[in-house]
Amino acid sequence: MAWNVKQQFFIAALVLAFPLLAISGDPDIISDFVVPVGINATQLDGTFFTYTGMRPLVTSGPPTNFSVTKATMAEFPALNGQSVSYAVLQYSAGSVNPPHTHPRAAELLFLAYGTLEVGFVDTTNKLFTQRLEAGDMFLFPKGLVHYQFNCDEKDFAIAISAFGSAAAGTVSVPSTLFATGIDDQILANSFKTNVATIRKLKAGIAPKA
Repeated sequence: MAWNVKQQFFIAALVLAFPLLAISGDPDIISDFVVPVGINATQLDGTFFTYTGMRPLVTSGPPTNFSVTKATMAEFPALNGQSVSYAVLQYSAGSVNPPHTHPRAAELLFLAYGTLEVGFVDTTNKLFTQRLEAGDMFLFPKGLVHYQFNCDEKDFAIAISAFGSAAAGTVSVPSTLFATGIDDQILANSFKTNVATIRKLKAGIAPKA
């Protein structure tokens, strides 16, 4: 399908994602906005409240792998204290956003193009899954392990996520377990397997040289 479908949904998705402001988890501030250290508030203008880092996505071609473009407090300092942030997720055909959590916010995902299989696991180990089509939204509750999979082996997918925090944080389950130096024997015992298997898993997740 034409790439301009992504452009048509991009603005609509940003507007639809704003309900997460109502379930934010960041501390309240007692000013209209947070002025960066060393800057006089009278020196600020509209530029400070503008983020242009998403512009390349509007005109780019289909993704060749899974990628995330964030607009959090780190990239967009004006979000500090505002309890909201965004991420644009691009999935090449058959790609996956591996299981992960956001410890400081719920995530409201809007599927702008393509199809996705999504799911999360609650604290009773119940798995909630759904197949999404373009125009659908899905909520990942705060702190719970979740994932997205582009089940279409021929076409890409584009999603936009809103978070109720300016810095929701991301904890990748595979990377946390196998790429942070946890002892091989501890992992082997935890997964009821052997050290050789754990080392193979670590080798597959280790950053490519």
